[in-house]
Amino acid sequence: MTFYEWLQWFTFPVRTVHLQTVRKDIKVLVSKSRKKQSILDVGGRKSPYTIGMKADITLLDVPQEEGTRKDLNLGFTDNILKNIQKKRSNISNLIIEDMTKSTLPDNSYDAVLCVEVIEHVEDDDVFVKNISKVIKPGSWAYFTTPNGDYIKNEGPGKNPDHVRHYTKEELHALLQRHFDKVEVHYAVKTGKYRVMGLKGFKKNKPFRALASIFGNIVNKVQSQGLKDSKNGTAHLVAIAFK
Repeated sequence: MTFYEWLQWFTFPVRTVHLQTVRKDIKVLVSKSRKKQSILDVGGRKSPYTIGMKADITLLDVPQEEGTRKDLNLGFTDNILKNIQKKRSNISNLIIEDMTKSTLPDNSYDAVLCVEVIEHVEDDDVFVKNISKVIKPGSWAYFTTPNGDYIKNEGPGKNPDHVRHYTKEELHALLQRHFDKVEVHYAVKTGKYRVMGLKGFKKNKPFRALASIFGNIVNKVQSQGLKDSKNGTAHLVAIAFK
């Protein structure tokens, strides 16, 4: 692993609970295969979730453009493309493409990872259909998205780049149209400790970093056993099998 990856790996236990949850889930899914898997990470950009995993990762994202995407730091930039393969040891390919207009061959990946992306997609049915097409039979796709049963994307706190927030039933119905088996559950307790943990780490702000670490530790404890909890949870997690 690179120095960047070692640094990321070292801090994972005190990072956001969402990141820890995704990473733990992906490790379990990857470990079930005896061979090295090829994973397409749609919208993954720097893809911290797969650092150090024994898999060949392909990152796919749209180019960053002026307007909302740039304001929210979404999509690929020249700087990311230049640096990512230097920092990451298991990135095998980078693709600049819109998944709703995918040109990728059918049955070409062992799995797809789609973390906090689908809520940004206008044509979500085509998006999911194309994800299903590119993975091989017997493979899986992993999604996370805001919990629309509890977090509504409306009012003064509306995220301008979110097209919709799915309820558990809506997400299940969408994925079930294109996959043979779908599992959806709730994850990550909302509240002040989650917000505290989201503030991240900065060298020049050590007290904020310590507060963030504390928030994430508390939030991890709070988030145990909430898979069936509609209220007070921040995310939906879905695993779809082809």
